[in-house]
Amino acid sequence: MLKIKTQIGAKAKQLRQEKKITLKELSEKTNLSVGYLSQFERGINTIAIDTLAKIAEVYNVGLSYFFPNKLEENSVVLKSHEQEILDVIGENYIVTSLSTNNAHVLYPRLIKILPTLKTTEVLQTYPHQGEEFVYVLEGILTLLYKDKKHYLYPGDSAHYSSSIPHNWTNSTNKNVQILCISIPNPFNENNPHITENDDHLSLSEENRLKDMEDK
Repeated sequence: MLKIKTQIGAKAKQLRQEKKITLKELSEKTNLSVGYLSQFERGINTIAIDTLAKIAEVYNVGLSYFFPNKLEENSVVLKSHEQEILDVIGENYIVTSLSTNNAHVLYPRLIKILPTLKTTEVLQTYPHQGEEFVYVLEGILTLLYKDKKHYLYPGDSAHYSSSIPHNWTNSTNKNVQILCISIPNPFNENNPHITENDDHLSLSEENRLKDMEDK
């Protein structure tokens, strides 16, 4: 996890210097603080995919630019030892890519959710474009959909339109691990499910991060 975080930050810094953009200028274009950007480039702090996308937009590159691709060209099989951590949201969500090609329409990932939410806290819901499928592998997942709370156990699944306000979290004192597959894929810039008026980023994940930062 530390290795890929450092690699992404280093690539971002190199690209910024090549384009002769200062941290202050990048801060103004992304609405991210200079301190945060500096720590990100040095591999000190983590960054959400949605936040990294803002930086990629400034540099006019795709998200895939920042991630190493050691797999053979046109490979369709991803062995377990080849899986890499794709994203770390706050200190509680660890996202591992399950695809050999980020250009595909589907966005499959394995998400580990560490204990995060106190029972007295209110889980906020958010809509975003597309569809989402969740399958629980370990622990008990709390899913809030259409203002109704569901508890999903290992083997349980949920498939829903992401345009309906929803969210999920781990409200237990044990780890939760889920398989999550969704569309659109934020890495696929030519995704046919994305229109000009749609935000192609998973806003629910970005807002989950903001919620955790505010707590």
